[in-house]
Amino acid sequence: MTAADAALPATADAVIIGAGMVGAATAAALAATGRRVCVIDRSGPFGGTTGAGEGNILVSDHLPGPDLSLALRSLTLWREFAAEHGAQFEFEAKGGVVVAHDQDQLAELLDQAGRQRAAGVEVTGLDQAGLAEAEPDLAPGLAGGAFYPQDCQVQPMRAAVAHLALARRHGGLSVARAEATGLEPVTRNAPPRLVTDRGRIAAPVVVNAAGPWSGEVARRLGSDLPVRPRRGHILVTEPLPRVIGHKVYECDYVAAVGRDDDVLACSAVVESTASGTVLIGSSRDFGGALPGTGARAAPPDAGVLSAMARRAIALFPFLHRVRAIRAYTGYRPACRDHLPVIGPDPLVAGLYHASGHEGAGIGLAPATAELLAGIIDGTATAVDPEPFSPARFAVPPARTAGRHDR
Repeated sequence: MTAADAALPATADAVIIGAGMVGAATAAALAATGRRVCVIDRSGPFGGTTGAGEGNILVSDHLPGPDLSLALRSLTLWREFAAEHGAQFEFEAKGGVVVAHDQDQLAELLDQAGRQRAAGVEVTGLDQAGLAEAEPDLAPGLAGGAFYPQDCQVQPMRAAVAHLALARRHGGLSVARAEATGLEPVTRNAPPRLVTDRGRIAAPVVVNAAGPWSGEVARRLGSDLPVRPRRGHILVTEPLPRVIGHKVYECDYVAAVGRDDDVLACSAVVESTASGTVLIGSSRDFGGALPGTGARAAPPDAGVLSAMARRAIALFPFLHRVRAIRAYTGYRPACRDHLPVIGPDPLVAGLYHASGHEGAGIGLAPATAELLAGIIDGTATAVDPEPFSPARFAVPPARTAGRHDR
């Protein structure tokens, strides 16, 4: 039975909106508690960000703070899951190499690496010789870099399938193609009922894991979530012999992730996949039309693809002789403070959010799901939930005119 054919149940213990990686991991975590879980998605599984991602599980691009704590916890959960199921989703503990072009960049990178190391990240500085040994096909003359052995990669759609399969093994999972359109509030004798284009489903827990669409979903359900869809481009080459051993990226990639303006940010990110293709990124901008919002999605921007290709060739000159066979865009759910949104909605009872991960949703999904399950059940969590609370965006009520504080 396909997602389009599956019937929408009348009741569930939890409904998850979004069948991407975050939604699939959340389904597995909630099903593990004995809940009957229903996952709905307007376009079916993997029709959004998960189907247009690179599958990165990184610690190298997280700076010390709540986001890094979540990433380290998620890495532990990914390793545990991969020990049993990793062959199903091409789990590769390949490590990452971050490249500095000059001595100033190298000094800044090594300073950042030292702060990450103090926070629990495994990282080794690389001089020119070490960089050439790690990746022999890199261009000569680069100043050095840093090696992050904990960085990993998965095939994201297969990874989501594996988590949905785990949820099924726990029992009570249903997946249906449906679009959330509203939420009937909690009453004294009944839980909220999620309204969809295929009927209503009553559930005490509704999770908004709709990725770049989660802001629109929140508005439909009576709340507000400041998540913006941030576009990225990816180039895919023809299959090659395995010549790039790690995920390799320029050190200004982290700064590009942290920008929040409307200017295009572009830096080279290059890595081989288990199938032999090479993935080339990355770009970030707030342009283009998000599919499913009434406008047709724009095709990939040739200028952006050219800029990415030039930067990738500057790192790996042999790519000049390699054909690109396809290109695509994807949208990432971005918050202005660059932290995910995980927890209960401050306005709507029974509504929870698991979004705002931007390009780190694959890597952060297991820890996000674990954290949300702990919040819902009121149990101790491995990561402090407070920095990720949706309540941080709540607007304080306006003061009443003429009223004095006492």
